[in-house]
Amino acid sequence: MSSPRPDRPSIAQLREITQPPAVRGRRTAEHWTGDLYMRRISPYVTRALLPTGISANGVTWLMIVSGWVAAAALLLPGILGAVLAPLFTQLQMMWDACDGEVARWRNTSSPLGVFLDKVGHYTVETLIALALGVRAAGGVGEIERHLGWVALGALLAWLLCLNKALNDMVHAARAAAGLPRLPDTAQASTPRSGLLARLRSAARFVPFHRIYHSIELTLIILAAGILDFVLGGLGGTRLLLAVVVPLAALSVVGHFVAIVTSNRVRTP
Repeated sequence: MSSPRPDRPSIAQLREITQPPAVRGRRTAEHWTGDLYMRRISPYVTRALLPTGISANGVTWLMIVSGWVAAAALLLPGILGAVLAPLFTQLQMMWDACDGEVARWRNTSSPLGVFLDKVGHYTVETLIALALGVRAAGGVGEIERHLGWVALGALLAWLLCLNKALNDMVHAARAAAGLPRLPDTAQASTPRSGLLARLRSAARFVPFHRIYHSIELTLIILAAGILDFVLGGLGGTRLLLAVVVPLAALSVVGHFVAIVTSNRVRTP
């Protein structure tokens, strides 16, 4: 058995072990903030966490709670909630980077960690959508008077949850059929139809399907909140919700079609 790694490694040692090409080169599992700045900062945070003895799953819980706080912040009236929410989703993503780094450094990766990570992303993104509906209604005290906006937020939450679940359904279907997990590459997920493949490629230039991640969603909610602050009222937030719901429905349909027309759910 190899000896445990030290709790005070150098940043170079951390990067070598916790950020291998298999992690940094993932096509879908690595958020764009990872390449831009999160993975540059996270080793310093991870190095500070290691001596505390906190487990990788404990860091994942920090990620979950930070995301829940981001959603709760949106219930605060005015611009304050709109500003706090993206700050907490940034913190959420930092913990999300660090939990895997702690697990890889200590060799403690586990199914429980993967499960908790999924619980975090599912609940955070759906709670943010629900909070957006309440925000569009005018706040918690106005829910009964403006149930339509709350219902629209609930519909958005359901669509986001379904869209995320489609990917996990692919993994479950392949496992049930005795097939190996597909590599996280563009080739594996490309539709077999030439037309659909071209449409999927064109979607890269208008990637509206990405706005439903917690960071992007809270940033556009901030933009809508600034518009509300400048113009008065809730016009910006309500317009945002009215626009993103049909786009989310389109994303779900497109995602489903892309899956069933690709090799992901086909036998070799």
